[in-house]
Amino acid sequence: MKRTLLILTAAVIAMTSCGRKPKPPVAEKIPFVVESNGNERVDNYFWMRLSDEQKNAETPDSQAVKVLSWLDAENAYADAIMKHTVPLQEKLFEELKGRIKQDDETVPYLDNGFWYNTKYLPGKEYPVLYRRKDGTDKPEVMLDVNLLAEGHEYTGVGGASPSPDNNLLAYGTDHVSRRQYTLQFKDLNSGELLPDNILNTTGQAVWAADSKTLFYVSKDPETLRAATVMMHVLGTPSSDDRVVYNEGDETFSVQLGKTKSRKYITIVSDQTLTTEVRLIEAENPTGTVQVFEPRRVDHLYSVEHLNGTFYIHTNADGAKNFKLMSCPENKTGMASWKEVIPHRADVLLENFEVFDNYIVANERIKGLTNLRIISMADKSEHFLDFGEEAYTAGISVNPNANTTLLRYSYSSLTTPNSVYDYDMAAKTKTLLKQDSVLGGFDKNNYETKRLWATAADGTQVPVSLVYRKGFKQDGTAPLLLYAYGSYGSSTNPSFRSGIISLLDRGFVYAIAHIRGGSEMGRQWYEDGKLLKKINTFTDFNDCARFLINEKYSSAEHLYAMGGSAGGLLMGAVANIEPALYNGIIAQVPFVDVVSTMLDETIPLTTFEWDEWGDPRKQEYYDYMLSYSPYDQVKAQAYPNMLVTTGYWDSQVQYWEPAKWVAKLREMKTDDNILIMDVNMTAGHGGASGRFERLKTTALEYAFMLDLEGINE
Repeated sequence: MKRTLLILTAAVIAMTSCGRKPKPPVAEKIPFVVESNGNERVDNYFWMRLSDEQKNAETPDSQAVKVLSWLDAENAYADAIMKHTVPLQEKLFEELKGRIKQDDETVPYLDNGFWYNTKYLPGKEYPVLYRRKDGTDKPEVMLDVNLLAEGHEYTGVGGASPSPDNNLLAYGTDHVSRRQYTLQFKDLNSGELLPDNILNTTGQAVWAADSKTLFYVSKDPETLRAATVMMHVLGTPSSDDRVVYNEGDETFSVQLGKTKSRKYITIVSDQTLTTEVRLIEAENPTGTVQVFEPRRVDHLYSVEHLNGTFYIHTNADGAKNFKLMSCPENKTGMASWKEVIPHRADVLLENFEVFDNYIVANERIKGLTNLRIISMADKSEHFLDFGEEAYTAGISVNPNANTTLLRYSYSSLTTPNSVYDYDMAAKTKTLLKQDSVLGGFDKNNYETKRLWATAADGTQVPVSLVYRKGFKQDGTAPLLLYAYGSYGSSTNPSFRSGIISLLDRGFVYAIAHIRGGSEMGRQWYEDGKLLKKINTFTDFNDCARFLINEKYSSAEHLYAMGGSAGGLLMGAVANIEPALYNGIIAQVPFVDVVSTMLDETIPLTTFEWDEWGDPRKQEYYDYMLSYSPYDQVKAQAYPNMLVTTGYWDSQVQYWEPAKWVAKLREMKTDDNILIMDVNMTAGHGGASGRFERLKTTALEYAFMLDLEGINE
């Protein structure tokens, strides 16, 4: 459905053209009672919610017209408020775009006889996927996403996967931004598409060894849960596809993989607390599906296979920070597991890579990532030395086992993303590529630090920050504080070329590594979820207060930013301690926590109960209600706020931020700015093009710079 400008929008535009200060749109209040286990809450803006059927209808019904009118009015109001910053936004956009090397490409890697890499062409929004046969110098185009994007306002491509015989390419396309991909298949010799077309998948396909049988995951059409593994044989109708495995537990989703040995296809059922892996032999795709180790609550594990041995990354037997185990190919039960890397209370084993003669452990120590090289021959080990105070490093693409070379990536808040090959035997490293940052960037002009803020309960919370040299630590500088703090996802201090536009205008940029992530180990995550979720919010406020006390900024110049679950964080800190911030940017914010977690028809709900709690249980209902940003909006002064959302968002439905903004308008007692930018053609990740998405960044930066009186 195209965005439709209606009467309410015209009214806002007319007001602006008359020279008067635009007035914010006022949403109608229609009381709706949300009931659960005897609990009742009145939601005055429930009417903003549209079903997928209403959104996809050729002709909008009366409710859809009303909702679209409201969203258009919000966009028009935001445009009116930010109109005077348009020159600044345009300058920022060109600046952000100008730092990007337009004819960029990734470092090629060798896999199954071909070198693969991705290129961006000048002026193009989307990548082109290339391959080159080993021993030749003639690259060939596998997939040009720019061609797929023609005629579409949004294009996402997922799971591009060559067949084992190198003749075919499977890939998924999404032109709506709901993450419902259509699988297609391309003959790489002729360039023609096969007639096979499979709708409503995760976009991922895993090939069997015969290059004609493949596995994929179909999604529940309503909840979008990845629930059913299907087997397809090329040349047959998708209606004949066979169900290989259906995950009946609605709190789990499934995904596919393939071991490094290429011998096994893996079916992984997982949720927040529990994992179960199944195996299919790639040479026998119609054979028995074997359970590797039966699921049990609180057991998370993943498996890899090489040279007749399985390696298991597991938290079994109290290994909260995980350990690495191994077992013979024919004895996968836990009784046969042998320890390879033990559990350590102060080291989080995040993941690993196996080679014929080495194991590489990606570990997190005191909040920073480390790469440990272990020789299988003599068990000797050593770490890579990175030489910076705050950085991020990680294992990259390593499809081949018979090598001494480890491909890894490295960056910091001042060092652009870099790709290295490290010779694990010779202990030498080779820089293959460091991302080009155009526009006169020089890393020596900037300084990064690692600090520790003390939370209210005494916990030491790491903070990474960067600023341009010459910065005066006197409390007058503007500062942008970013965090996520959920799902155990760590926010690494990696390079972000966009923030240079802020640093060069006097901003400090900081990351609060708050509880709810895994920066300080698995317990760090456990202490920021379920009935301890409040720690996530108070940690962020305590980090903000620490930066103010240390005179990196002041409340008059401090800004906060977070997206999705980090947008929940923004809503919570705004309710709890709004006076700490001059401005808040909440990107696709998850703010209607209780209502969403009560509704099993909404995508992602059921398998997130172990993250937030199941509000059908009174204890969790009460606790979630105590911090839910939408429910806790109150009559008080709020900071200046910019809220962004996508109409087609499948992760956080657009109506959550829309309802939140409407309620904030109703309740807040200040005259500060509150605007919402609704992308009517995108979903959770925003615009799909590499340049187009920068327009939102330019808007966000202009919002903060304008509040600071910086107009160029």
